[in-house]
Parts: sequence; structure tokens; C-alpha cells
Amino acid sequence: MIVDCAIYQDGHRTDGPDDFSQALGKARKSDDAFLWIGLHEPTEQEFDLVSHEFGLHPLAVEDALRAHQRPKLEVYDDSLFAVLKPVVYESSSDTVSADELMIFIGDSFVVTVRHGGSAPLADVRRRLEADPQILAHGPTAVLYAISDAVVDHYIDVAGELQVDLEELETEVFAPSGNSDSSNTAASIYTFKRQVLEFRRATGPLTSPMTRLAGAGVPFVHEDARPFFRDVADHLMRVNEQVEGLDRLLSDILSAHLAQMGVRQNDDMRKISAWAAMAAVPTMVAGIYGMNFDHMPELHWAWTYPVVVAFMALAVFGLHRQFKRRGWL
Repeated sequence: MIVDCAIYQDGHRTDGPDDFSQALGKARKSDDAFLWIGLHEPTEQEFDLVSHEFGLHPLAVEDALRAHQRPKLEVYDDSLFAVLKPVVYESSSDTVSADELMIFIGDSFVVTVRHGGSAPLADVRRRLEADPQILAHGPTAVLYAISDAVVDHYIDVAGELQVDLEELETEVFAPSGNSDSSNTAASIYTFKRQVLEFRRATGPLTSPMTRLAGAGVPFVHEDARPFFRDVADHLMRVNEQVEGLDRLLSDILSAHLAQMGVRQNDDMRKISAWAAMAAVPTMVAGIYGMNFDHMPELHWAWTYPVVVAFMALAVFGLHRQFKRRGWL
């Protein structure tokens, strides 16, 4: 569906014809005007009219309709095609999900296609309309503003993930009596999946932003290069944060597995110690339970208390030894 359609002249929104072809023709009559159309999850029939009127490349149209694309930048004869993946962080479930945003830029037009509900297009359009000086730079300003908004939100999400990681570290390195090992391992794996989802959005976007910050990209004004360099710099910081999160998660997982191994060893030592203490009276009782005829001490009046005392002293001695060595 078409969310918004407007002609912007000298940075100001103006009323234009409802027909795409007439609106584009009107925008192209003036050097300081362009047409911006926003679509949300359009059907093939809805997008056919737009793609025909603006001469969009069939491969780019196919990508825009099917979605599920990696962030990228493609240059065609009549347009520039960019794919970004805005992300949203759900604080209630501590999960990261990514949507998709496609941007077509050409001669006096911008077409944005979004899949999902997290793309910041409405906010970007409002901010640009409130600042005509920036919007007066044409389609390049729209591409920059959208890229900047998406990457800035990456920084916010990276901060939220950093907080979650610190909470996970506290859980993993808590005293053994205060943590659930099975739930902790599942939490680490789930968190690693969230970081991977975030990384799929931020990592591949580095190359497109670097290209936009360089020279020779058609339909992008040369004066915008410093601004795209700023976006690329912010994106680099985000990618460094994501790399750090991933490394720390691997370290936390290794530490958790090591802790589990130590705890299992402690449990095995305790079991072995109790089994050794139980073996002494079992052995003595087993000997006296053989019913031999020639056991002189059986007829001694103090045999029973002596044997019981011996077993108690032996168990007590073993218990002290195991306690001293930290087995109990």
C-alpha cells in the first residue's frame, strides 16, 4: 500500500498530481524538486505501476517485493538501489528482530519500500519536512537521513545488548547456589542468537556506507560524502561493539562450561569420599558376616564394642582427611 506521496520543492512539501507519471513530470520540470513515494509491503500488482512509471530495474523490483535481502547497494542505469535492515529490540523478551527497507533513488525521485513495522520512515520524513534546508538537497538528503536514523538506532540496540550481557555475566559468575546451570546455558545460547541476528543487519551494511562515502556513486551529491562518512564511522563503532559482544559471549560460554566441569568434579569427589567412608564399615561387617568357625575374638566379651569403635574411628579419620583436602 502507498503510505505517503509528495513533491518537495526547495525543501518544502507541495501538493502534486495523484498520477505518478504526472507527479514525476512536474518534479522534473524544476531543478530543485523531487517526488518521494513511500510504500509498505506492496503487492506485485501495486508495485508494477510504480516500477513502470519510474523505470526501476526488474532485478531491484524483484528484491523489493520478495524482501529477505542482505544490506547492499546496487547501481543501475536509471536508479540507485539500497537495502537496509532496521532492527527493533524487544525489552520484554530481550530479543532482536530485523525488518527490511529498500530505497530507490533516481532522477528527481525517491521510492521507499518497507517490510515490517520498525523502519523509521515516518519520523525521518517529519524531521526532514521540519528542516527544509536539508531536504532541499534532494534525494541524497533522504538517503542520508534514512541511513543515519537506522545506524543511530543500531547504537541504541547495541547499548541494550551490552546491558543484557552484563546481567548475563552476573548470572554466570554468581555463587553456585544462586544460579541454575541448565537455564544459564540456554540463556547464553539464546543471547548469542540475538547477537547473530543483529550482526546480520550491521555487518553487510559496511560496504554500502563506505561506497556512499566515496566518490563516483551516481545519483548521490558529492557534497554528501562527509555525511555518509559520519554514518560509516558510527556503523564501524557498532560493528566493533557487536564483535566485542560476540567474543565476550564465547568467553562466558567457555567459563560456564569450565564451571560446570569443576562442579561435576566436586560432586564426584564428594560421592567418592562418602563411598570410601561407607566402604570401611562395610568391609569389617562383611568379614564378621562370613560365619567362620575359628574366629577367637568372637568369644571375647569386648569384641562388639571394639569393632564398632574401630569402624567409627576409621570413618571419622577418613572424614577429617577428606575435609582437609576439600573433598567434603
